[in-house]
Amino acid sequence: MRQLFSELKPKNKKVKIKLIIFLCLLLFLPSAWLLIMRMEGSKPAVLLELPSQYIGLSTEYKGSVSDPGSGVRKLWIGLLKDGKEVVLKEEEFPSQSFISGGSVNDIPIQMKIEPRKLGIGDGKAIIRIAAWDYSWRNWWHGNRTYLEHEVIIDTKPPEIDILTKNHNISQGGAGLVIYRVSETDAKTGVVVGGNFFPGHSGYFKDGAVFMAFIALDHLQGTDTEIHVEAIDKAGNFVRAGFPYYLKKRSFKKDTISIPDQFLNWKMPEFDIADSRGRQLAGIEKFLAVNSTMRKENADLFASLTGKTGNNLYWKGSFLRLPKSATKSGFADRRSYRYKGKIVDHQYHMGIDLASTAHSSVPAANDGKVVFADVNGIYGKTVVLDHGFGLFSLYSHLSRIMVQKGEMVSRGNILGLTGTTGLAGGDHLHYGMMVQNVFINPLEWWDRSWIQNNITSKIQDIHNGY
Repeated sequence: MRQLFSELKPKNKKVKIKLIIFLCLLLFLPSAWLLIMRMEGSKPAVLLELPSQYIGLSTEYKGSVSDPGSGVRKLWIGLLKDGKEVVLKEEEFPSQSFISGGSVNDIPIQMKIEPRKLGIGDGKAIIRIAAWDYSWRNWWHGNRTYLEHEVIIDTKPPEIDILTKNHNISQGGAGLVIYRVSETDAKTGVVVGGNFFPGHSGYFKDGAVFMAFIALDHLQGTDTEIHVEAIDKAGNFVRAGFPYYLKKRSFKKDTISIPDQFLNWKMPEFDIADSRGRQLAGIEKFLAVNSTMRKENADLFASLTGKTGNNLYWKGSFLRLPKSATKSGFADRRSYRYKGKIVDHQYHMGIDLASTAHSSVPAANDGKVVFADVNGIYGKTVVLDHGFGLFSLYSHLSRIMVQKGEMVSRGNILGLTGTTGLAGGDHLHYGMMVQNVFINPLEWWDRSWIQNNITSKIQDIHNGY
């Protein structure tokens, strides 16, 4: 019996040890797992979207704070300037329990900073952001993320001084406004009705002086409002009016007959389908070309004017096609008749000039070739940039003799007249644009008009700036 008990004692001892080890593991492992989880070291992720480095009169900011591990504990945002700090946002978020951590993992940031209401003046400042989570690290204070963003407070709008005095513009005509803006990095220009004409600096020694070629669209009336406006990097906006006189013009009305012979000759040049992809033909195709394609082609020209040289390339009056007769005028109101019925109405945005077939086409003035290709109803076309938003167009060419990017001088040959595009006979369609608005070329062929409305203004301002 003694021998039996003596054999059992070591076995019981081993069982007890195993039991103790098991109980320790049972208690330790969950505690260790909890400790590891609650001692996580990932800091909160903070994002603040800055519209720019500038803070204006009222600037809105958006962003977010997230912490998927232990949840967001606290968010603090302050604005520091000249040793004075203003708390913009301070918020604490609830915890589920001591064991579970925070109940919120994602916090959106949305706030408005209005320096004057906060009693903060203009100048350099710092936006400071801090966020904590519910980790047990740092003696239960949690992980902290801290960010700083340098900003510039600017609550004063730019000042505008109109330098030119006389501004007389006809419907479909152009003009020039020269003005000074107190902040040279402001986005500025002249608004004519709904059209914005950017101001350009760099011509005058004073970099704060801007020059803007403007246009009154042929469809805009004499009641159109015109003003200069500027918005700085902080979003401060200002507009300034000036005296101007808008002259009403009458435009010729014309009716053009479309015979089947013309359709059979011209329509094969164009590839156009309806909304279902069906190829069009005959008068149906002509109507699509004359309206839909016409607009697309005009939009392409407008897109070219978005980038213009910061130079005044041209000088003096513009040339017209030598020994040519005018066949159609600017902004003619055209009605199209097919088999005795009016089927369409369009505007003719240029002047048609006819000479002998395949006549040489000279550059109207110095400029840079920004387009030398085919453009729908305009056929083979060359577009010149004359600087500061002024462009000339040469269409229906039979041959193009220049390349995109080439600089040309007044009188250089660009190509030969022809019948490409929607042309019924050999001629040159000559057009001009200020930014995205077609203008009347007659003004730019007139030396007196240019002197009175453009160059005299530039000379007067040049003497003072």
